[in-house]
Amino acid sequence: MTKKTPAHIILASVSPRRSDLLREFGIPFTAVAPKAPEITQKEFPLKTPREIAIINAVAKARAVAREHPKKWVLGADTVVVHEHKLFGKPANEREARKMLRDLSGMEHEVITGVALVQFRENQFQQTDFWVITKVTFHPLSAERIAAYLSRVDVMDKAGAYAIQEEGDTIVKEIDGSRYNVMGLPIERLLDEIDKLGIFKK
Repeated sequence: MTKKTPAHIILASVSPRRSDLLREFGIPFTAVAPKAPEITQKEFPLKTPREIAIINAVAKARAVAREHPKKWVLGADTVVVHEHKLFGKPANEREARKMLRDLSGMEHEVITGVALVQFRENQFQQTDFWVITKVTFHPLSAERIAAYLSRVDVMDKAGAYAIQEEGDTIVKEIDGSRYNVMGLPIERLLDEIDKLGIFKK
């Protein structure tokens, strides 16, 4: 008799933060790096930040889903937005300093687009959504920014900061899901997984 493989999802990401969150909340998963280019606001200036986050999340999930038919695949994309401008991952430390200066003392939005996709019988089944969290920074001096960047590697982080890595030293207030700021709105994700019945026998 063939042993049935326990149900699990595939995370279309190699982000340590997203993996940590899935483990923390007991969601069984396998992580796979997606082969999907991300679009940017510069390339598509007429797209809203929400649309860009969703498009990237769906592209990641679909790319992996094609390689793993019948499995549910989770894709996510997080962007930081201030005054309609997207703050992506900084290319270097100079750009990271500028991002933190621009966000200093200001409120901005963290938007995560999420897609759950299954590829079955040459068709995609899909549900997607976005979650917005408002974040306000303390006023940041040049010295404070330099100290933060000396302690935290921000090169792979949208907006050049990570709430889970000494974030309280620069973040004054959060309105919404803290997990969303970390890159995955786990509360809403759990609801959607339950609606789809992914782990139900």
